[in-house]
Amino acid sequence: MRKYETRLNRSRHFRKPLAFAAMTAAMFILANACATNPVTGQREFVLMSEAQELALGQQADGEIQRDMGVYDDPALQDYIRDIGRSLAAVSHRLDLPWQFTVVDSPAVNAFALPGGYVYLTRGIMAYLGDEAELAGVLGHEIGHVTARHTVQAYTRAGGAQFGLVLGQVFVPQMRANPYGLPGLGDAAGTGLGFLFLKFGRDDEVQADRLGAEYASDGGWHPQGVADMLTTLGRISEVSDRRGTPNWLSTHPEPVARVVEVTPVIKELLATRDDDALSVNRAAYLDRIEGLRFGDNPEDGVLRGNEFLHPPLRFALAFPEGWEVQNSATIVLAKQPGQELYMLLQFAENARGSSLQRIAEEAMKSAGYTLRSGGEVRINGLDAFLGTYSGQVNDVDEVMARVAHIRHGQAVYALGGLGLAEAFLHFDHDINASIRSFRSLSREEAEHILPNELAFYVARAGDTWQSIVQQRGDDIVTARTLAIMNGYPVNEQPRPGDRLKIVVPGRR
Repeated sequence: MRKYETRLNRSRHFRKPLAFAAMTAAMFILANACATNPVTGQREFVLMSEAQELALGQQADGEIQRDMGVYDDPALQDYIRDIGRSLAAVSHRLDLPWQFTVVDSPAVNAFALPGGYVYLTRGIMAYLGDEAELAGVLGHEIGHVTARHTVQAYTRAGGAQFGLVLGQVFVPQMRANPYGLPGLGDAAGTGLGFLFLKFGRDDEVQADRLGAEYASDGGWHPQGVADMLTTLGRISEVSDRRGTPNWLSTHPEPVARVVEVTPVIKELLATRDDDALSVNRAAYLDRIEGLRFGDNPEDGVLRGNEFLHPPLRFALAFPEGWEVQNSATIVLAKQPGQELYMLLQFAENARGSSLQRIAEEAMKSAGYTLRSGGEVRINGLDAFLGTYSGQVNDVDEVMARVAHIRHGQAVYALGGLGLAEAFLHFDHDINASIRSFRSLSREEAEHILPNELAFYVARAGDTWQSIVQQRGDDIVTARTLAIMNGYPVNEQPRPGDRLKIVVPGRR
């Protein structure tokens, strides 16, 4: 530092030209960061060209599909793709390489990447009632892309996203994998990190309007936008918002937005033949019969705050109220409102080494210093538990507590990490979660099966509670079943209605 300061002192006569050059470069960057919004036609400040947008979307698409998994139903994928492309064809950005995919996640979610990559979870499809609502969701997400909301949100969060920084300083297994699997850097930075991006209220209202417009231009009834927002609003009223990041946490205030989109729908219907616009309830329900509902046991399941993995025969409990994202290669939990994370991942290349050596080498190579640690037993399993410190950008201190746990022939890295101040407040919760790691018995594992959607025609005298008990094995609550079928929770089913129900899956 001192040599650098001396060199600057000797070069004072260069300061003004350098300052002028820096200012000129900054002006050039700002000028080139302005682009015309495809929807509004107005010039706006963005730090991503369309070419960069396309490249980012393409890269993150691969990560999303790999981490979340593509739902294994080719006919359903074709169905969603056809509707999505029909909507994209009447949007403001016809030339994007639009892709529409159903991902294998139980979360009630839909999201989009820059460049035209749109995703629905199988979880949200269980709550939609017809094709018009489906078109409303897809149109809404298309609107986020056409108005470049996804680019703006990524620009705001991407550069300073703490999860991305953490992914570069955590243990190597969680940021790189020799078998080509993504680590936390990929998940939190460009792939699964998009699940945590949030839009402003103005963006949401504009996306609602665009969704209604694209739906009606594509031949679907725009009322589907209001209907799906109403359903999502009902979910928010009964949800504690724990678990996987969902549409309610990233797309806020659905109930209030119904009021704002209603005049837009009326304007659209004033210029269109209402009878010519499709709703297609029966066609939609036919397509989702047998849809898996809830977690897929093959990838691990979340039951409340407990994560269970039947094939690998282990379980653990994350801290109560944390948002949990399960992917094919990593389980990531975040404390809402805090830059605090917990992670679980397989530690590769661990056979034949002591747990202490595995832990020390991994954390040292990641730039962490061991403060304290030792070999422990966690529910009968051998483990090395260490407390570490590191730095982000040579400024902020990061604390981490990581256990490397031997389970059968595998070693798992389970830990919590965050900025030191936040970490100390939640140290007890993180430690309790680490020590909750346990083996699952064969009997426990065999009883964890996937559930699926079936149908039932309501009869006179039926209530949601009676249907849940007699037809659905009490898998979901009566109010959840009401919301899934587009009803207020205080209104009983009408006789003759074809209802979605959740039933135990078959082996």
